[in-house]
Amino acid sequence: MSTAREVREVEVVVIGAGQAGLAGAYHLRRAGFEPGRDFVVLDHSPGPGGAWQFRWPSLTYGKVHGMHALPGMELTGADPARPSAEVVAGYFAAYERAFDLRVHRPVDVRAVREGDGGRLLVETSAGIWSPRAVINATGTWDRPFWPRYPGQETFEGWQLHTARYPGPEAFAGRRVVVVGGGASGTQHLLEIAPYAAETTWVTRRPPVFREGPFDEDAGRAAVALVEERVRQGLPPRSVVSVTGLPLNDAIRAGLASGVLDRLPVFDRIEPDGVAWRDGRRVAADTILWATGFRPAVDHLRPLRLREPGGGIRLDGTRAVADPRIHLVGYGPSASTIGANRAGRAAVRDIRRLLAGGEPVAA
Repeated sequence: MSTAREVREVEVVVIGAGQAGLAGAYHLRRAGFEPGRDFVVLDHSPGPGGAWQFRWPSLTYGKVHGMHALPGMELTGADPARPSAEVVAGYFAAYERAFDLRVHRPVDVRAVREGDGGRLLVETSAGIWSPRAVINATGTWDRPFWPRYPGQETFEGWQLHTARYPGPEAFAGRRVVVVGGGASGTQHLLEIAPYAAETTWVTRRPPVFREGPFDEDAGRAAVALVEERVRQGLPPRSVVSVTGLPLNDAIRAGLASGVLDRLPVFDRIEPDGVAWRDGRRVAADTILWATGFRPAVDHLRPLRLREPGGGIRLDGTRAVADPRIHLVGYGPSASTIGANRAGRAAVRDIRRLLAGGEPVAA
């Protein structure tokens, strides 16, 4: 058993065991890296499943949009009526066993710093690892974004974020304001409306509903928009934010019933509701913030990777400020299919780096 202060040398540390981290670990295995000896996967969650294990029970697998299989192993025969948290956690657990990825959990990564001899130091709750490269796959779930509005601290009701959404029954008889124009916001509204006394939907920008299929060309165009931001060192927007909301049967029904009638976001919060400058006011005892997440990368702060624009500038998956750091599941690869591709690209680049060559151009 290793002591807490022992520094263990490996070639690569993978931080995070969601879709992106497992994809990276899989491609390391395919490239001949041995788990435990050459690389280690660290995950702070209590069990397999990445962020999926924390999804609300009413998000069944049949409601999941665009879940792409991990490389090398399909997800088949899943019951669409089962909670997605159960389905995906079981799938990820089977995947870890099938490819012998030996994920260490729960392990909290506290900091990644410069080490000696060109190595890095990954400081964790389970000790210190010294790799030559890091695949950072920490996603966004641990950093829910809470906007701030005047009077927010005076609100006497219940405020919660999507990250702690308990399911629609908890909102029975309540007057609920849902803030946010993404997929989570619309899903919450459609679920809550039959239970709540009243629902109100507010968004900063008018929602964009997308007709027709989301084909490969549209997907590439959306990813390109996000990729350009990270190339400039700006904070990434999610891929979903540039694709629009799919106009499916549930959304059509919500629009027809008035549940998805949208108001511009309020200007202030009062003890018993929200208000606008024009005098409009909505009484509420619950505010549900479906306002998204930000990348969980604070542990990389000692490396000073952030650009003046606030983001980490990438060339492919590689941090421009430090080519030993690869961000997978960040910006343009923050989708299940994008994470798979980015994991493969990161490993290809790392192999070249460790062999003493130049990084592969993106």
